[in-house]
Amino acid sequence: MTTRSRPYPVERWQIIGAFVLIYLLWGSTYLAIRLAVATIPPFCMAGIRMLVAGGLLYGWARWRGAAGPEPIHWLGATLVGGLLLLGGTGMVGWSEQRVPSGIAALIVGSVPLWMVLLEWLWHSGPRPTIGIISGLVIGFIGLGLLVSPGKFGNRNQIDYVGATALFLASFSWACGSLYSRRAKLPGSRLLAAAMEMLAGGVLLLAVSGATGEWTRFDPARVAPHSVAAWAYLTVFGSLVGFTTYIWLLAVSTPARVATYAYVNPVVAVFLGWAFLNEPITGRTLMAAAAIILAVVIIVTRSREAPAEL
Repeated sequence: MTTRSRPYPVERWQIIGAFVLIYLLWGSTYLAIRLAVATIPPFCMAGIRMLVAGGLLYGWARWRGAAGPEPIHWLGATLVGGLLLLGGTGMVGWSEQRVPSGIAALIVGSVPLWMVLLEWLWHSGPRPTIGIISGLVIGFIGLGLLVSPGKFGNRNQIDYVGATALFLASFSWACGSLYSRRAKLPGSRLLAAAMEMLAGGVLLLAVSGATGEWTRFDPARVAPHSVAAWAYLTVFGSLVGFTTYIWLLAVSTPARVATYAYVNPVVAVFLGWAFLNEPITGRTLMAAAAIILAVVIIVTRSREAPAEL
């Protein structure tokens, strides 16, 4: 495995700020993805988004002095980008054509469980403690409260193909997150994230072409709100959010980083209330309390993160 450079100690405020970013920014992406895929094919939308963001970040990293990558680095970036961005982000976008965003957020909430279990089984990591397991259970209960039981009771409102795709997307994202910690990638975190986005973007566009999205896509029919959502996803979901996520994977534990999957649905609900006048019920408030409690339990029970980057 390539040894990454650790040029400066990581401050506690940097880690806290990074968590706040992925909590808030990625919590808003469910709404943005829903708006974007309304008139832009999902794999095409995600592929162009990743290529643009990855290209800008790659140029910035090289301009800042990052050494050019080796062929082995591109292999690692392609594997990570395929798991995270094609299997994860791409499948979520595709699924949101069939599954409501609230249910999508609930299913993606399985990421922390996959990450904790895979780290233990796959990489001989620490066995999940009773405290972490308790936090996971409480988090899932909170996520369940976000979705009306009536929606689950009405079979016509759940698309099982889309739901299955979301479970696969969650598993793929967890695998990519763990593999990125051990993959042979450049020492520069910015350059590594850029390469993963570029490789993921190419794979997404390849799948877009293979599934016939290009032949069905009519740029003239793209709505302004879809363009705005795409731009938001490119800048804040990819350039800022994904880069922050990759950095956190290097300086914190998988259980801690994966807590974003619990907080994101809460953020999405409150954004809907603030901008779309969606009501917040007592059940929503109880769900938020349960999810925040789960995050606190997982963070306090996890092992300490590395002290340096």
